[in-house]
Amino acid sequence: MITALYASLCALWIVRLSLQVIKLRRQHRVSIGDDGHPDLQTAIRVQGNATEYIPITLILMIILEWSGSPWWLIHIAGIALLAGRFIHATALQRNDGERRVLGMKITFYLIMALSALNIFYLIAGYFFAD
Repeated sequence: MITALYASLCALWIVRLSLQVIKLRRQHRVSIGDDGHPDLQTAIRVQGNATEYIPITLILMIILEWSGSPWWLIHIAGIALLAGRFIHATALQRNDGERRVLGMKITFYLIMALSALNIFYLIAGYFFAD
């Protein structure tokens, strides 16, 4: 299962982002919310954004993998997912709007492509099944 590799790498990325939130919460002595600290607000959104987009993308990837898609296509999707989420997170942390948009575009186009591929495999399987 190729998607397991990318799910594991994404999980480690989310842990890394979560540790950054925890570090800033301790530093600012904030247990809930952000208490108006811009760096904590950003860290919370970076973590939140990852947890919003990574799961649906991984679900689409595993469905595509189960549909018999070529192994290389799953790897391309996984690499794109990691790249898009990394670019977005680092750009958001650095207040780099241009790279942030690039990370978002990679993620959105990937979700749309995976959705289209899953629909294609579903239709192809329905009409061309043995």
